[in-house]
Amino acid sequence: MSDDMLSDQELLRYSRQILLKQIDVDGQLRLKNSRALVVGLGGLGSPVALYLAAAGVGELHLADFDTVDLTNLQRQVMHDTPSIGQPKVDSAMARLAAINPEVALVPHRTALDEDSLAAAVAAVDLVLDCSDNFSTREAVNAACVAAGKPLVSGAAIRLEGQLSVFDPRRPESPCYHCLYGHGSEAELTCSEAGVVGPLVGLVGSLQALEALKLLAGFGEPLIGRLLLVDALGSRFRELRVKRDPACTVCGGVHGE
Repeated sequence: MSDDMLSDQELLRYSRQILLKQIDVDGQLRLKNSRALVVGLGGLGSPVALYLAAAGVGELHLADFDTVDLTNLQRQVMHDTPSIGQPKVDSAMARLAAINPEVALVPHRTALDEDSLAAAVAAVDLVLDCSDNFSTREAVNAACVAAGKPLVSGAAIRLEGQLSVFDPRRPESPCYHCLYGHGSEAELTCSEAGVVGPLVGLVGSLQALEALKLLAGFGEPLIGRLLLVDALGSRFRELRVKRDPACTVCGGVHGE
């Protein structure tokens, strides 16, 4: 089946979202012809990859150098007990292929250095940062700014989560570095501070939704807005964020 048509099987598979006037057949075709890179296949990357595959994003690039551990299974719902010890990329590919064999899967099983990250970002239309450390987030952001690719960034720890979209194609959009600067030397990980499973599922699901909006071309993405999730009180809060003209990452992109 050509990339400018949907097969009868695809029309049936995606019928419930095609019914939405905001998506329709044209939006589904845009998803079919889209490529997304998921960086990190853990608590956030699990719902991201599962929902993007189920929704029919045509090509998913999957990046993770880690293996599945027993402690992952409390929140990383893409993996299961038999996959313990397997590379997360392999576990993810098996699960995603079972959900939707129509989606092409491109693995990145080793850590991405500056050159390989730049190539991986250049090969897709959109990037989802589902990593769990600041240095990776900074590197992914810099690669997205350099390549002019939108970035859907999520994070969750303990009982708090946050989400935003950074799109260097838009002059008004901040980048990750505008918001977080050089980060904190005392940054904690989930293995140190803990995290509740449904929270990463919630943030990852919202990341997938933002990606679908950008790829299919509907709705209002979280550009210039930071969504804060308080799982303890079941509250959402939104902050407006602006570009930093002096940002060392994106400050010169639009001629400042």
